[in-house]
Amino acid sequence: MPDTLMPDHPTPALSVPLIIGGHWDLARQSPEAFTMIVVYRGLHCPICKSYLQTLSQHYAAFIGKGFSIFTVSMDGEERAKEAHETWELGDIPMGYGLTRGQAEAWGLYLSQSFKDNEPEVFAEPGLFWVRPDGRLYLTDVSNMPFARPDLGVLLEKADFILDKGYPARGTLAA
Repeated sequence: MPDTLMPDHPTPALSVPLIIGGHWDLARQSPEAFTMIVVYRGLHCPICKSYLQTLSQHYAAFIGKGFSIFTVSMDGEERAKEAHETWELGDIPMGYGLTRGQAEAWGLYLSQSFKDNEPEVFAEPGLFWVRPDGRLYLTDVSNMPFARPDLGVLLEKADFILDKGYPARGTLAA
């Protein structure tokens, strides 16, 4: 069962290989505002393609607001490279090889394939904003491919959040 991450608390470690070589490590990120991590289901997902293409359209605007952006899935290197290339994601950094343990630590739902083109097990979508000090600010985790936050709305709210110092919400345990 996945863990539930608590806003305003430290996030789990996250380090995965990059499709361009080397490794991406959350602990090494130093954005002005937030690191946005977008977990997508994998190459097999047409909704992921559309979502990441929308992210690509907003990429420069998020960077301009002080964000560092990163995408990752449980896909292997070849499938991740194919997704990045065929989906025309431009400059968006993409990792691959998210492990089951990492997915569970980040509170992601896991699914088992029921179609031939799906990996045997894959993570369902998640979006996270992590403060420069490693504390979670925003989390949106779904068990379905079509339930994701609107990137345009998030971009619109970024200035308000940053200008007003809007605190992380949902910080009290149930």
